[in-house]
Amino acid sequence: MCAYVLVAEDDQKQAELARRYLEREGHEVVVVGDGRAALEQIRRRPPALLILDVMMPKVDGLDVCRVLRRESDLPVLMLTARSTEDDLLLGLDLGADDFMTKPYSPRELVARARSLLRRGKRTQADPVLRVGAVHVDPVRHEVRSDGRLVDCTPGEFQLLQAMATQPARAFTRDQLLGHLHGFDRYITNRTVDVHVMNLRRKIEPNPRKPARLVTVYGIGYKLVEESPRVE
Repeated sequence: MCAYVLVAEDDQKQAELARRYLEREGHEVVVVGDGRAALEQIRRRPPALLILDVMMPKVDGLDVCRVLRRESDLPVLMLTARSTEDDLLLGLDLGADDFMTKPYSPRELVARARSLLRRGKRTQADPVLRVGAVHVDPVRHEVRSDGRLVDCTPGEFQLLQAMATQPARAFTRDQLLGHLHGFDRYITNRTVDVHVMNLRRKIEPNPRKPARLVTVYGIGYKLVEESPRVE
């Protein structure tokens, strides 16, 4: 899968390393050295993927992500030398799709990029979001689990659709709350937990041991492809 990738990184050695490995994968790579140049380049020619360093001159990566999410939903892989939970949560809150801390393996960077590009490759001809045995059809407004039609409330559907759009991404409760406006009159973090509990009853083989809609401790929830059982 060849794609146009924009790398926003002010460290020239890191930028060239990322460029070299991504180009070996067959991608077209453009490198910019600050956040302002990244936004200008995106508006001029939107990439299929943005690899974005947090610490950059002029406009930092967090502000780039904040601005970008008002204009676009292109996949963003954030790079940071800081690895605290607060940094991770802030990046996710701003809409980053994935997060890597420095120093990182260039081969892992390529693998993460490949995964994000694959997610963004869905065609309009097949709008169904498939995460293992869970299928979400935004056009028909249907959910199927193991081929069985699942009856969901509007709020449950919106939560599941949001997570199915980006499988394996950890969503905070605040991010998931943003998808409930208009469906729940009184919404709180507890509202998200209740919807998740109800969804687990509907899509999990064993709701007491969730294997599809799983908890990410300290962050929130994510929808994943269930691992095959070992007998």
